[in-house]
Amino acid sequence: MVVLDGASLTIDSVAAVAEGRDEVALAPAARDRMAAAREIVAEALRSGAAVYGLTTAVAERKSVALDAAARRGFSQFLIRGHLMAQGPSAPPPVARAALVCLANAFAKGAAGVRPELAELMVHALNRGLVPAVRSLGSVGQADLGPMADLADGLIRETGFVLEDNEGLALINNNAFATGWAALAELAAERLLAEADVAAALDLEAFAANPSPLHPLLAGSSLFEPGNARNLQDPLTFRSIPQILGAARDALGYARRTIETELNSAQGNPAVVIAERRIVSVGNLDVVSVAAALDLARIALAPVVTSAAERTVKLLQSPLSGLPAGLAAEPDTGEDALAEFAVAAQAIAAEARTLAHPVSFELVSSSKADGIEDRMTMAPLSARRLAEMADLAARVVALELLVAAQAVDLRRPTRLGEGTGRAFRLVREFAGFTARGEHLPADIEPLVTAVRLGRFAEAAGPGR
Repeated sequence: MVVLDGASLTIDSVAAVAEGRDEVALAPAARDRMAAAREIVAEALRSGAAVYGLTTAVAERKSVALDAAARRGFSQFLIRGHLMAQGPSAPPPVARAALVCLANAFAKGAAGVRPELAELMVHALNRGLVPAVRSLGSVGQADLGPMADLADGLIRETGFVLEDNEGLALINNNAFATGWAALAELAAERLLAEADVAAALDLEAFAANPSPLHPLLAGSSLFEPGNARNLQDPLTFRSIPQILGAARDALGYARRTIETELNSAQGNPAVVIAERRIVSVGNLDVVSVAAALDLARIALAPVVTSAAERTVKLLQSPLSGLPAGLAAEPDTGEDALAEFAVAAQAIAAEARTLAHPVSFELVSSSKADGIEDRMTMAPLSARRLAEMADLAARVVALELLVAAQAVDLRRPTRLGEGTGRAFRLVREFAGFTARGEHLPADIEPLVTAVRLGRFAEAAGPGR
C-alpha cells in the first residue's frame, strides 16, 4: 500500500501504482491538511477578494470577476475548454502515474481542493477507472491538455460534482510530465543495469584486457596470464567504467530531481495554510525536471553508441580474432550474425536523435496577453527518455546475443560468476547459431527480458 501524504512519494512507489502492483490510500493527516486549506478558500470566497481562478477567470481573462452565479459550473467549463490534447493515448501506466502524482500533490494542501476530490482519485486508481490521456499538446507549463483529458474522463465516469477552484486545480499542474518522468527514469535505470551486464559479457567475448576490473568478471579465466589478447583494447571496451559511470551519475541526479518534484505543490494559485492566504506562484515551471531528463538522455547516448560499437567489433574478424560474422565455421560464406551489426547501428542512431535537449525551447505567443511566454517541454523530455530506454534495450539485447555467440566460439576455460549467469540466461532465449542456420527468428522475448531487468537480476549482487 502506497500512502499519499504529499511528502514521501518515490519513483518506485509511483511505478508500483502505475503498473497495478500496489494500491493507494490517503494519509489521515493529509485529509486534515486539505480540509484546513479548503476553509481558507471558503474565507476568500466570503471576503470577495480577487483570487486568480477562484473569484476571477483565467489566462487573458484573469481580470474578469466571477460572481457566485458565474462560478457555478466554471470548473467543468474550464476542463472542457482545455480538451485540446492531440495524438495517440499515452501508455496506460503513464495516465495512472499522472493521477497518483496529482493526488499526492493535493495531499500537500496547497491546491485548496476538498479531501473528497483526492479520495475520488484514490478510488479510481484502486478500481482501475483511470481514463485515457492523449500524449501530445503540452508545453510543460502545466500539462493543461493531457490533464483535462484525465479530469474530464474521471468526472464523466463518476459523476463527481466539482466546486470552486477544483477544475483549475485538476488541470493547472504538471502531474502528466512528472509521472511520465518517473516511469522513464526507472526504465532508464533498469536499462543501464542491463547494459552493465552486457558490457561485462562483451569483455569475455572479446577476450579483452581485464585491467579495468569488473565485478561480474570475478572468477573468469580472462585474468589468467596470456588469455587477454590485446595490451590495449578499443575505447568502447576500455572505457566501459567511464561511460556507464557518467550515465549512472546523470540518472542519479535525475532521480533526486524528479522525487523532489513528486512531493511539490505544482499548481497556481497556492494556499499557504500557515499564513491563511492564497498566493500567485510559478510552481508549474518544472524546468528542473526537464533539464535533468535532458542530461539523462545525453549521458545515455554514449552508452547506446558504445554498445552498438562493441557489437560490431565482435562481428569483425580482424578485431575479434573469430570468424567473420561469428559464423560457426570459418570460410563457409555464411553471414551468420553479421547483419545484426546493421540493425544495432540503425537503432543506436535512432536512439541518439532523442538525446537532443528540449528544456531550452522558447515560446512567444499572443495567448494570455503574452503572459504565457515560457515553456519547459517537460512532457517531451520525459517521453524521449522513455523512448530512448526502449530503443536502447533492443541494442543491448542484440549485444548480448552477439556476445553469447562469440563466447561459444572462443570457448574460454571459465566465465566469471556474473557473466556466466548472464550467458546462460541468453541461451534460454536463443541458442547458438550453427552452420547452415539463419539468424534467430524471434528475439522479442530476449528484448522483453532486457526491458524487465532480467539480466541484472541473474548476474546477482556482484554487478
